[in-house]
Formats: sequence, C-alpha cells, structure tokens
Amino acid sequence: MTQVLSLRDVQFRRSHGFALRVPSLDLSAGEMALLSGGSGSGKSTLLWLIAGLLRADGGSIEVAGQRLDAMRESDRDRVRARSIGLVFQTHHLLPDFTAEENVALALMAAGEPERTHMPRARELLASLGIDRPGARASDLSVGQQQRVAVARAIACRPALVLADEPTASLDTDSAHAAMEVIQKACRDAGAALLCASHDPAMQARFPRVIDVRGFATVEVPA
Repeated sequence: MTQVLSLRDVQFRRSHGFALRVPSLDLSAGEMALLSGGSGSGKSTLLWLIAGLLRADGGSIEVAGQRLDAMRESDRDRVRARSIGLVFQTHHLLPDFTAEENVALALMAAGEPERTHMPRARELLASLGIDRPGARASDLSVGQQQRVAVARAIACRPALVLADEPTASLDTDSAHAAMEVIQKACRDAGAALLCASHDPAMQARFPRVIDVRGFATVEVPA
C-alpha cells in the first residue's frame, strides 16, 4: 500500500522541559490508527508536528511523499491545504459564514477552481446529513457543526486526516456516533486517519492503537 505518513527520529523540545522523540511512525493509505495516552503525553503535540503547525527540532516528517520539515512555512501551508485534513475538539468554524461557505473556504485555500467550491461543499454536507447547507454555522447544533468540520477536513480529498480529541466534549453515545461519522468520511474519501484520544473506549474502534509512551519520551521536570 502507498505510504502517506513517514516519521523518522522526530524530536521536539519546549523551553519548559517538555520533550518528545519519535523514532519512527508510518501510516499507509486508508489506514486508521489511534494515538492513545494520558493528558500531557504528547499526542496533540505530535499531530501538530505532523501537520506542520509546529516545527520539529530534528528528524524527518513526510506526508504524501513530501518532506514538511524541510520546507518553508509558505510551502508547508500549501501542502497542508491540499494533503492534510484537520478535525479538532473545537471546530474552528466561522460562525457568521454558512455551512457551505465554511467548507468552500478549504477548497479556496487549496487552490481548487472556484466553480467547484459550492457544488463540492453541498455534496459533502449532504453525504454527512446536513440538509441546511445555507444555515449559518452559529445556528447549527454542536453535532451538526462537527459534521461541517468533517466535511471541511475531507473537502480537498486529503491523503491524511488528523483528528485531535474530536470527541472529548461529548458523552459516550455521542462520541461513538461522532467517531463513526469521521471514520466513514475518511473511508469514503480514501484518506488515512490518525486520531488522538485519551478515551480508552475509543481503542475498540481502531484496528491499530499506538501508545505514545511506547515510542516517545516525555520529560517534565518535577
């Protein structure tokens, strides 16, 4: 299978003593993996490094065949827009924009032809059960907002979707329903999924579970 993510000897250190080292991590096209570990174990930091939102102090990070760690910031932004979908616990939708406009913005950032923006946004929103694509994001329920965020993440048919604690604020039933939406959307889009969650119940939903403590070193001074 095509490899969409490859990390080698990735190192990151904060000034207050937090350190993270990942000797290796690979993810193939369509693969779904869960990053597990308690609060402060480095799960979110690792996702931000992969997304190019943080710069590693050493090692290599390759996404869809491109070395993000060796790129200028503007080039990383371009690769992120086209090859990486992001789903967060907080959806970061523009509240005064409609659902379809929020999704269309991702297509615009990726440089997709303008004529495709709204048709693609409406198609994705409909597939995720959003029947009011013209409603403002602020007028949608939390669950609907999450579906809009998922549609935005997969709008550009990314090779990789990164989900950072996407169900942390939900009860158990809602969390599993939301995770089903995310996983189905990734399967339909053919995207690999790397999800971070501290919820042990999520482990049963993933064929591969990666304990951050198994390959990372976190140093926090007493």
